[in-house]
Amino acid sequence: MGRFPFSVVLFAVLSSCLATSADRVYEVTTYGCSFDKSSSNYCEPVALEVGNLDAGAAPGSNFELIDWYITLPVDEDGDGKVDTVKESELASGYEHSEYFYTGTDGGMVFVSPISSVTTSGSSYARSELREMLRRGNTSYSTKGVGKNNWVFGNSSSQASAGGVNGILRATLAVNHVTTTGESYQKGRVIIGQIHANDDEPVRLYYRKLPGNAKGSIYIAHEVLDGNDKWFELIGSRSDSASNPSDGIALDEVFSYEIMVNGDQLRVVIMRDGKEYVEQIVDMSNSGYDDPDQYMYFKAGVYNQNKSGDDTDYVQATFYALENSHIGYDD
Repeated sequence: MGRFPFSVVLFAVLSSCLATSADRVYEVTTYGCSFDKSSSNYCEPVALEVGNLDAGAAPGSNFELIDWYITLPVDEDGDGKVDTVKESELASGYEHSEYFYTGTDGGMVFVSPISSVTTSGSSYARSELREMLRRGNTSYSTKGVGKNNWVFGNSSSQASAGGVNGILRATLAVNHVTTTGESYQKGRVIIGQIHANDDEPVRLYYRKLPGNAKGSIYIAHEVLDGNDKWFELIGSRSDSASNPSDGIALDEVFSYEIMVNGDQLRVVIMRDGKEYVEQIVDMSNSGYDDPDQYMYFKAGVYNQNKSGDDTDYVQATFYALENSHIGYDD
């Protein structure tokens, strides 16, 4: 579940109700708590604490990475594709000296320059983890509704999936963002996602413009085969945004939590000494209850600039990372 070496546990009582899909009746699964702050059963957000990180160890020694693989912004084997490192190798001490390594403070560092190899489905480069619930068991397919991926609690395919609903928590700092290129691409990076078959139920952005001292946080929710819906949590996503008074500076440590509970999505940003900021998105009409839709989390840096100088880059350091699902046994 990506929780080593941290000891935060979610105590959740499962609840369900009946729903129908075509001629079938199935249960809608939830964590048994509510996103309504006035409820006595409110789902309290959790900011991960930083454990004892060893600056001399590989990321796989400080973090449980057996249920992740990484996509890197390079093609060092010359096969014309981005390089990926699967779960077992990643958990056994893999590092890349430029794009994925342990920092001097023990954090897990992700770096992605603009001039890089990209995946076939994107023109933007990344150094990014992809959730793999199969935990190195290659008999499970990486794609499709199966034991490697999870589904929402309003899907009728719950019994076939590796988990139901999900929580992704991270504590991190964004260290560098791009300062060159087209105005609409400067300074933006995706630091967390839920990815479906082809669309993204949520993309979590950090953006700091060159003239500002602090950055903004916002999300995009993509309706299945539809358009993005945008929600600003801190500051503005505008290309000409002024410095956000309550923004997050480079190298400032903060936490995020992405939680799916049935057909509801919540993203929470947490900082020491400040009230947390949250955004709830109703996904009941977004199409992800389709029984063929499967999900996986992503975390790291997904550079959202392809127009700047070749050497310009994004970088973030993760100090804690946790993923969990109903029915997923680590």
